[in-house]
Amino acid sequence: MTFANSYIRIVDAINYRVGRIMMYGIFVMIAILMWSSFSKVFLLPSLWTLEIAQFAMVAYYIMGGPYSLQLGSNVRMDLFYGEWTTRKKAQIDAITVFFLIFYLCTLLYGGLGSAAYSLGHYGDEPIGFLTGLVTGSESTGRLERSPTAWRPYLWPIKILMCVGIFLMLLQAISELLKDIIKLREENA
Repeated sequence: MTFANSYIRIVDAINYRVGRIMMYGIFVMIAILMWSSFSKVFLLPSLWTLEIAQFAMVAYYIMGGPYSLQLGSNVRMDLFYGEWTTRKKAQIDAITVFFLIFYLCTLLYGGLGSAAYSLGHYGDEPIGFLTGLVTGSESTGRLERSPTAWRPYLWPIKILMCVGIFLMLLQAISELLKDIIKLREENA
């Protein structure tokens, strides 16, 4: 269990720090939207404000998700859960987290494919392409851009989404290990 405790401590520390930083993302979004309103009233409207606010919201939501899971502030159906014992909660959480892990693995695979596409890879092996980018054996193709008037590149937000999903996957595994430890302590 020392590996499990080390894993939990490291993953929780990373996601705690990332989550605390992302808490201030709300102020970034407020500033962007205030500038958007100001520029529309007093200046020429900015093309980039709405889209950059959407990107900021994605970063805020995706990167803050693991922190929310860590704190237990995710939405739950508390019809029965609140009345259960700690052992019963740990048992149900240990079972249901597998559905979350499966979903996150599927989402991460799709996200990696989308990120590879945004970097110019149009083939069938997105993970091999991304690995090749890191090792230097692959190069980017035609970079994907947004179809809006501003036309920003999409690869930064897609990579950020993959990082956030990966952190959420690590946090889900941490929560599973915490439930297993609770169950073992109850049996001891």
